[in-house]
Amino acid sequence: MKIETLGEARFLSPVARTLPDDLWVPLNFIGPIQDPNPAFELAGPRARLFFDSQKVRAGIVTCGGLCPGLNNVIRSVFMALHHTYGVPEIYGYLFGYKGLDPSNGLDPLRLDPEFVNNIHKQGGTVLGTSRGHANVPIAIDFLIRSGVNLLFTVGGDGTQRGASALFQEARRRGYPLAIVGIPKTVDNDVAYVARSFGYLTAVEEACKVIDRAHTEAKSVANGISLVRLMGRSAGFIAAGATVASQDVNFTLVPEVPFGLDGPGGFLAALKKRILSRSHAVIAVAEGAGQNHLDPKEERVDASGNAKLMDIGPFLCERIESYFKAEGIPVVMRYFDPSYIVRSSPADSEDAILCDQFARHAVHAAMAGKTGLMIGLLHECFVHVPMDAVSKEKKCMNPDGDLWHSVLSATGQPVQFV
Repeated sequence: MKIETLGEARFLSPVARTLPDDLWVPLNFIGPIQDPNPAFELAGPRARLFFDSQKVRAGIVTCGGLCPGLNNVIRSVFMALHHTYGVPEIYGYLFGYKGLDPSNGLDPLRLDPEFVNNIHKQGGTVLGTSRGHANVPIAIDFLIRSGVNLLFTVGGDGTQRGASALFQEARRRGYPLAIVGIPKTVDNDVAYVARSFGYLTAVEEACKVIDRAHTEAKSVANGISLVRLMGRSAGFIAAGATVASQDVNFTLVPEVPFGLDGPGGFLAALKKRILSRSHAVIAVAEGAGQNHLDPKEERVDASGNAKLMDIGPFLCERIESYFKAEGIPVVMRYFDPSYIVRSSPADSEDAILCDQFARHAVHAAMAGKTGLMIGLLHECFVHVPMDAVSKEKKCMNPDGDLWHSVLSATGQPVQFV
């Protein structure tokens, strides 16, 4: 997993503790010794820099949906550039990649210590965000005219695909532009990132909702609370919140298909639970059960992601219809805290992770490394080529420890058929 560099690093780094370029972290620590085992360059400060820190200009852009910790990342990128390397000019581009197109009239913000002073205490992103692709030639023209040589792209796999296109265009033109991605996904589904910032905050906020849902369900006869959580293609939030809360009775995720009807289906299992315990709490990831829905047309958002049908109201309707047919009265409660969860400020553990991702991104860019994203493997921060990130998405392993913890916490069967 070789990382491209812009050229010879000629400037001495002001950082006292530095790392060489020949330290690598293997993808797999466990497995047959004969298996191919790709390795990633260990992230960290380098002894020599490609850029003269007194002459370089840097920019930051945040893209995609909101996630706890975005402002922490912005602040830490600024602080590392400003205090560690003494970079004099640092800009924030507004509303995602739209801010790299001057025709949108979004003048970049020049960041300073006063501006970033307290932003880490707020949810959201002070730079704004949007979905959609960059106009690559226009964006590179703009960066060249502005004399920007470092660009930090904070976003998920779609954002990093856009960043890879910018990197390739800058390389084609021979312009020395270090583009370094910082992975952002509340769903925790970016490849080569063991845990993304914001995920544990999302789990914590989801647990608060599950606690209320549990209270609602058990306060009435045959109460059923359904909590819809984020997770388009990966059920990490639903699974993590289930294990953390210990109050969920059924967890439905995209990685484990489930049947609704029949003696082994989900509805029959829910009936058994209601008859024995008189209440139930269900956590469902937004991408679960899409095979049960009937999309009227193929739809995608501005980033090219398929627009999902809403599993929450569908399940509520099916549950109520099923119990009505069975002659069992139930009280249905529906919770959808998606925007509350993702717009929360980062908790302390995520705040630390944000700072680590940001600082490693700055070290890589100053050393002239480009076309990469900061990854996290085996508690080590690594440099991941952007092309590798765009080729796959991380999902929860149905045979892994997290899902088996869910099965233990809920008591639900391995699969509903």
